[in-house]
Amino acid sequence: MKNNEVVRIAIAETSVIIRGGLTAALKRLPNVKVQPIELLSVEALHDCVRTQCPEMLIVNPAFGDYFDVAKFREEISGKRIRLIALVTSFVDASLLGKYDESISIFDDLDILSKKIAGLLNVASEEEEMDNQDTLSQREKEIVICVVKGMTNKEIAEKLFLSIHTVITHRRNISKKLQIHSAAGLTIYAIVNKLVTLNDVKDL
Repeated sequence: MKNNEVVRIAIAETSVIIRGGLTAALKRLPNVKVQPIELLSVEALHDCVRTQCPEMLIVNPAFGDYFDVAKFREEISGKRIRLIALVTSFVDASLLGKYDESISIFDDLDILSKKIAGLLNVASEEEEMDNQDTLSQREKEIVICVVKGMTNKEIAEKLFLSIHTVITHRRNISKKLQIHSAAGLTIYAIVNKLVTLNDVKDL
């Protein structure tokens, strides 16, 4: 993915306020040029996939009454379109697991940027240098969950992520910190004041 390449991101959402807001946010993302495609109906979505084939589709799981992920993936077989769930209200975590990623209407630009970049694998070299030993806010949340003895599934449900995303984060955390055990992470979390001794003494 080159810096000057344009990424086509389709947004399937019936609310003009949410759709417009997300379009504006995507255009403000650093390090990536986004060409948003706004979709109001299921028909428009099918036309878009056929004629423009976006790299990503951000879709409300309630789009068109119910967005069937499995059926959609069958229809686009052969095309690599990343599916992102747009969470505007409570969504069952098991449903979110079917998507490549999920974004919430409460995510800020930084989180949105990281998620899009993660899907595009455009983590810029400077960011990698900066982040070599510092954890992102999301990674810190995951460390805390691991220290509290939560499973990947429980972490995914608590943080509204897919299990796949949790596993990727855990792999990145291990690589950054060079810590490969829960006990090691616990010590790291206590030393860096992510948790207190009281949080872990009951485990």
